[in-house]
Amino acid sequence: ILAKMANKMPTLKKDALVAAIGDEDTCTGLLLGGIGDKNKSGHTNFLVCNNDTPVLEIENKFRQLLKRNDIAVILINQHIADEIEGLILAHDLPIPTVVIIPSKEHAYDPSKDPEMERAKMMFSGDA
Repeated sequence: ILAKMANKMPTLKKDALVAAIGDEDTCTGLLLGGIGDKNKSGHTNFLVCNNDTPVLEIENKFRQLLKRNDIAVILINQHIADEIEGLILAHDLPIPTVVIIPSKEHAYDPSKDPEMERAKMMFSGDA
């Protein structure tokens, strides 16, 4: 089993980045905190979303971030994660780790967070 997992593990650069897909307030705060990056190909490690952002654009950015070997963590607002839930649930590698976070405008719902559901199952013995 460990050999199978080792084969699936992506190679991660030593100075790996945090990426973000979120609303303007979330991305602005994270960018002010220093996460912003633009690689040699001109791709950024963030996507600012609003009500008019097409789901396809969010899906494409998420896929792009998953493929990058310099991304260790992807932070995504829960209300945006809900729109690409299938992609998030299909991602089964530990790196990059996908972390669903609340936003200022949308209440956090732990029942919609796959990691919280996994933790609940582990601690309740239903796993």
